[in-house]
Amino acid sequence: MSFEHPNSKGQNIRDVERAIMARPAEHDSPNLDLDRMGMMLDLLGHPEHSFRVIHVTGTNGKGSTARMAEALVRAYGLRTGLYTSPHLERINERIAIDGKELSDEDFVDLYQQIEDFIAMVDDRFAQKGRAPMSFFEVLTAMAVWAFADAPVDVAIVEVGMGGRWDATNVLDGDASIIGPVDMDHMQWLGDTVEQIAGEKAGIIKPKSTVIVGAQPHEDAVMPIIEQAVREQGAPTLLRDGNELEVVSRMPAVGGQVATLRTPQGLYKDVPIDKFGEHQAHNALAALAAAETVIPINGALDQDLVAEALSQVRIPGRIEQVRTSPTIIIDGGHNLNAAQSLRAAIEENYDFKQLVGVISMMADKQVEDYLGILEPVLDSVVVTENSWKGRVMPAEDLERVAIRVFGTDRVVRRDRMPDAIQTAVDMVDSEDQTGVGYGRGVLICGSFVTAGDARTLLAERPNPDLAKPKAERA
Repeated sequence: MSFEHPNSKGQNIRDVERAIMARPAEHDSPNLDLDRMGMMLDLLGHPEHSFRVIHVTGTNGKGSTARMAEALVRAYGLRTGLYTSPHLERINERIAIDGKELSDEDFVDLYQQIEDFIAMVDDRFAQKGRAPMSFFEVLTAMAVWAFADAPVDVAIVEVGMGGRWDATNVLDGDASIIGPVDMDHMQWLGDTVEQIAGEKAGIIKPKSTVIVGAQPHEDAVMPIIEQAVREQGAPTLLRDGNELEVVSRMPAVGGQVATLRTPQGLYKDVPIDKFGEHQAHNALAALAAAETVIPINGALDQDLVAEALSQVRIPGRIEQVRTSPTIIIDGGHNLNAAQSLRAAIEENYDFKQLVGVISMMADKQVEDYLGILEPVLDSVVVTENSWKGRVMPAEDLERVAIRVFGTDRVVRRDRMPDAIQTAVDMVDSEDQTGVGYGRGVLICGSFVTAGDARTLLAERPNPDLAKPKAERA
């Protein structure tokens, strides 16, 4: 960051966020290519060459895998940069240095440092009749510049969508992770799993160690990934279930314990601070990537691995935010995510009653998503999240939910605060003990839904309570 006093324009974080998010979405651009990002990096002097890169794609598990890999690398004393998306509550969440997201002041300063370069790229492409930089391209350029400026030793970078034409693909991954590939974003990535796999395999580079997670459509996906590895001449391919293995796992308080095997060694009884079998496989991929970029020979230190993975916090991914009653938030929005969510609930909870609060985007496989969760939900409250341009209207979601759950199990509340309160009231009314045991609320369907819920349910200090009693209002 700059040390001459930054922010001479008097902008605050909201001003900068509005300026960035007002730009076109990357997938809405008529120019799906890396030309604008390439020019930006030319102007900045190619800062991406100053650090090693773990590049993460996949339909699900990208954010979890990226955060686990970052924690493992940082445990070895290396400086880390982490770039993830989407953000749940604050745009700053997307860029972190050494495990800490940028402050509002640093984020504003960072934007102002490259703002003139953004304008230069926009002007050059406007002259060609082409689109300006998208909001995701701007954020990616900011992340790269922040990582070089820190400077970091390793950047862990999550793909925004797809891979081949994603703005992050200007980076050459030392480790390229491809998580589970499934149907999602079909209007942009293709309407078959093979087409989607081809887009995600686009992150494979000639010097990459390619790490492939467990694939729900292995027979269709693996030949495409293997062909990309051959075409790029990538030296190493590590596959979950072959060169990599989750040897064993068992649920534990707050998460699970797993034994993981990589070509470098066996890691016994590693505590993982997240629920679900899929998180054990995410940890395995993260571990293989960390072995690639940490400059030591052989297996990593067992104690450091255990310490790192036992402390990873992943907001909005099967995240329990309250007790009495239990409230769980999950941002997954596709069928693979729904299956993982259901499996984690069935394995780790024994609910007598679970009420869903659901809001989804209109372009998702809504009925199939609800059908996967139907066996674990006693009833649902359908509502709308804050992304009014994409969210499915509550009345439309209600009609879909009735087809899945039946009229008696569906309640509609158009505002999310009302929906959450209704769901809590529903479980409280059935609670004879008054302690909420065995009763819960699951808020899910979209990362926007998860972010809205986290904001609404955040515990905030009451400054009045810090005053002496005589001074309280």
